Amino acid sequence: MSVNPLVTALSPPEDRDLASNAFSDYWALTKPEINFLILITTLAGFYLGCANADREFSIVAAFNTLLGTLLVASGTSTLNQYIERRFDAQMRRTARRPLAAGRLEPNAALAFGILLSAAGSIYLAVAISVLASMLALLTLLSYLFLYTPLKRRTPLCVLVGALPGAMPPLIGWAAASGSLNTHAWLLYTILFLWQFPHFMAIAWMYREDYDRAGYLMLPKGYARVPVVILQTMLPLLALVPISIVQVAARQTATIHWTELMLGLAFLYFGLQFVLQRSGRAAHRLLATSIVYLPLLFALRVLFQ
Repeated sequence: MSVNPLVTALSPPEDRDLASNAFSDYWALTKPEINFLILITTLAGFYLGCANADREFSIVAAFNTLLGTLLVASGTSTLNQYIERRFDAQMRRTARRPLAAGRLEPNAALAFGILLSAAGSIYLAVAISVLASMLALLTLLSYLFLYTPLKRRTPLCVLVGALPGAMPPLIGWAAASGSLNTHAWLLYTILFLWQFPHFMAIAWMYREDYDRAGYLMLPKGYARVPVVILQTMLPLLALVPISIVQVAARQTATIHWTELMLGLAFLYFGLQFVLQRSGRAAHRLLATSIVYLPLLFALRVLFQ
């Protein structure tokens, strides 16, 4: 019996749907919404590192830096979901993730995460520098083997997680200049502090989910509210002066005033959150944090 070549060349709709769903699931494992902020801060670090070292901005080097960083970040997110798949299944906001919902085999996700992480680390080492690759690897290892297990043991996990979470601008800076200096660590400090109010908003919005899965993102009992207040307000108060510290002599008073206004607006919504401690106030603080960070780093780049 002859076979119509058109029949074999065209996949059935069911197969195409399965392939599309699998692609969507693997894409979701990489957490693209988080990678967006990672790439913005990495690119800002790269650009400012070039300017600080009086080096010409290279589009090719910037692309290589972002690609390598993206691969490592995607691998880290995938491996994190592999480790936490059973706990994600217990939380409403994460129960539909590919591994938690059982749509992907754990071993396949594990291999995918290792492949992405290894490829990104090697790519950075070969195409950019060993320093950039080591910083990316340090981020991965500290996130997976320090922050992730501590989430179920102590509320100090937020502090520990903020350390690798602030690495992207250092990776970009190292890729551009080949070293790190006080200006690079200033960018690190800004991102480090930013994470506390950002995450306190998330932790408050989903505190019941975290409690259900046994995560100690916030302490239980009477200590919960004071910890939320301190971890929201102290970093915000520190961000206001730190965010306007001069990075380059060419910066004008306009940029300082703009950064000051951004910091005060962030502080305002943080204050509203700690006073009201409502889901709506937490959502406003979260939205403000997502707007604040790209704007601040964009200003640094535009007016360096």
